[in-house]
Amino acid sequence: RGRGLLAAARGDLDEALAASDRSWVELAALGMRYQAARSRLVRGVIHRRRREKRLADEDLRLALAEFEALGAPAWALRARRELARVGRRPRAPSGLTETERVVARLAAEGHTNREIAALAFMSPRTVEGVLARAYAKLGVGSRAELGRVMAEERGSRA
Repeated sequence: RGRGLLAAARGDLDEALAASDRSWVELAALGMRYQAARSRLVRGVIHRRRREKRLADEDLRLALAEFEALGAPAWALRARRELARVGRRPRAPSGLTETERVVARLAAEGHTNREIAALAFMSPRTVEGVLARAYAKLGVGSRAELGRVMAEERGSRA
């Protein structure tokens, strides 16, 4: 992580990202959750500086969740501040229409578009369109991200 910070300070964001990637992977593999979360925070900041908002948002949200789980409020606050700097719109499934929410939930549960179409009585092409609108509203770009957002919503209602 230190090498990544030094490279970022020099303005070498490619090397900074590579070093922070190595740091995060190695620390996570060793089970060093707190240090891995700090490396993920650094990765998020570097992605933000590279104007890679989606990647920055993902790393910063995951770092924030880990800091909160570990009971590290100062680091959680830092992650929140960095998220605010990314400027992504809030990701809340409550902003979806009922159809978008149902289709997104089914996709997050692992159903294929064809399966969702059969369950929701619509064509697979309609499912694609509904999912595209849901992705845009939630600011996500993959089913994995969609799954995390939908899981956060379920967790907040529990």
